[in-house]
Amino acid sequence: MEKLYHFIGGEKTAGRSGRFGKVFKPSTGEITALCPYASVEEVNETVELAKRAFVGWAKTSVAKRVEIIHRFRSLLIEETDRLAEMIGLESGKTISDAKGEIGRGLESVDLAINAPHLLKGEYSVNVGGDINAFSIKQPLGVVAAISPFNFPFMVPVAMTTMAVVCGNAVILKPSERVPNSALFFSELWKKAGLPDGVWNVINGDKETVDAILSHPEIPAISFVGSTRVAEYIYEEGCRNHKRVAAFGGGKNHMIIMPDANLDHAVNAFLGAAYGAASQRCMAISAAVPIGEKTAEAFVAKLKSRVAELKVGAYNDESADFGALITQESKENVERFIEESIQEGAQLCVDGRNPRVEEENGFYLGATLLDHVTPNMRIYREEVFGPARIIIRVNSLDEAIELINEHEFGNGVTIFTQNGYAGRKFAEEIQVGMVGINVPIPIPVGYHNFGGWKRSKFGEGHMFGPDTARFFTKSKTISERWPESVVSENEVVFDFPSNW
Repeated sequence: MEKLYHFIGGEKTAGRSGRFGKVFKPSTGEITALCPYASVEEVNETVELAKRAFVGWAKTSVAKRVEIIHRFRSLLIEETDRLAEMIGLESGKTISDAKGEIGRGLESVDLAINAPHLLKGEYSVNVGGDINAFSIKQPLGVVAAISPFNFPFMVPVAMTTMAVVCGNAVILKPSERVPNSALFFSELWKKAGLPDGVWNVINGDKETVDAILSHPEIPAISFVGSTRVAEYIYEEGCRNHKRVAAFGGGKNHMIIMPDANLDHAVNAFLGAAYGAASQRCMAISAAVPIGEKTAEAFVAKLKSRVAELKVGAYNDESADFGALITQESKENVERFIEESIQEGAQLCVDGRNPRVEEENGFYLGATLLDHVTPNMRIYREEVFGPARIIIRVNSLDEAIELINEHEFGNGVTIFTQNGYAGRKFAEEIQVGMVGINVPIPIPVGYHNFGGWKRSKFGEGHMFGPDTARFFTKSKTISERWPESVVSENEVVFDFPSNW
């Protein structure tokens, strides 16, 4: 059985803790490798090495850093096919979906190329008393990122590329379910010319994460994962005086107004709800048609289309989506389905026990449940798998109230041809990312990403200019160069004033 490694100081480094986790191929259920779990000692050693690399990297010109980002981007494009294959093999998502992920991840790289603009400070001449005031942005030091299994490329790249170009040294702890992608693009960083030690990957589990959270020389942590873990990361990070941006789960609603183009809405729902086997924090979880007439018409069109969706291996070009990440994930979604039926939900399409060539893979077909109510667990909690629900309401106001009362506030969308309804919805909804006739309102790489309520902890964002602010600290400098030396007896005790 192949044993994987860490990437530390520009080198492949064997794990020394003696602890390993199994890496599966979701499409077949096979164990493909053993992933090393770093010990506290290994984390500490990596931080020390990164600290030394940071000193020189922070002094490197922004132009030189951007040049390396350019080369990294070119290498990513050259290796797209190989990277997509790797993502599909270890996450279960289809090759076409993996390539879509790579494309969105490149947007973050493109934003990092604009770092010279984002790192500009401010300058004021003669604010008073011949004093000039200006501000500069400086890197934080050794920063950490903890990324999830569902986006092995896009999320870690979005988290870290700006951190690198801002002059920080980075330690990435990828999901132990999908370690190969991060190890692969680590080699691309080295090939692009990034100095050894600026970029490091340590694999691991909770013990590894806790070592990162408690380390006094890591001032900032970015995290993406479940809400339960995001809250833990935030609380522990803050307790250890760190800057934390922790992105959790969501329960993303899609409102269908009576005037909506139902064919458009159905097509949008299918892709946004079931793509990547619904293992996206921005996947549409619940369709909310307004009024019984709209609900009946929408469900009538949707049911047959959901039943036609095909689940299959990551490299099956005819598959609409692939396997779930683990057998445990599959069983958990099945429990949600069964429990909701027992609570009174109507099973419209049953995706359990799908016909798939690779019988041992972690497959679950597209499932649709109607007449779900707000008190059901399948509505209250995030379901990371292809079991989607319909919850019926009578008005737009009722839909807005329903969504605003939910503990999550990641993403939401409305389908309508009414400009007033769209504007009212966008203004009143308590959700961080809003779509109007856009099924998955994930911002482009140069706009900030982040939900509200229990979908995000901390004030940082992922993507967008806020990443540059998150990974830098501001320093304000006041300077005066007097024409002549003042009298040695001239002492002022009054509080300084610029009048």
